[in-house]
Amino acid sequence: MADEQPIRTFLALDPPEVILREVAILQERLRRRLPGDIRWVRPEGIHLTLKFFGDVFGKEIAGISEVVREQAAKAAPFSLSVGGIGVFPDPRRPRVLWMGMQGDVERLSAFQGDLERALKAIGFPGEERTFRPHLTLGRFRSPVGLSGLAGVLEKGGEYAAGRFVASGLCLFRSELTPRGAIYTRIEQFPLAGKDGG
Repeated sequence: MADEQPIRTFLALDPPEVILREVAILQERLRRRLPGDIRWVRPEGIHLTLKFFGDVFGKEIAGISEVVREQAAKAAPFSLSVGGIGVFPDPRRPRVLWMGMQGDVERLSAFQGDLERALKAIGFPGEERTFRPHLTLGRFRSPVGLSGLAGVLEKGGEYAAGRFVASGLCLFRSELTPRGAIYTRIEQFPLAGKDGG
């Protein structure tokens, strides 16, 4: 259809409610230690993004779904724990505050690489930056008031939100509104492979 609107889309692992509740508690602790100009991500909007597509059309979404379903069917669920605090690109000019991932991250990174290659084959350019599994907690709007950042990063290991098993992927629609992004699930893909497969 000529008048079809593109949909802003990304693929992610969705942490369970229990993890997001812990993340919300940690965000509150961080808010007190980092009084700077930070736009905090709402816990329900926190995901482990594997691939951001940007604006795509319905026909392209069908192609994405086919590739992701095929890749997910071969991958076993990932056991992940959430902990540690970091910033992108670096502490001198921080733009993103994040929590790290431990556990099956090597296998997850290999899986993400396989996804990138399979999606590139149907026309989606690969990401140039190295995949670093993380959950975005907030974005720095300005460098003002970052006096507590060095202390937070030094004690980053004290921030842990628990362990979970990621057993599926979600394709999300992202709608940007003045109150922040609203995410809607388009499709879910179970990770159906056997351990170590």
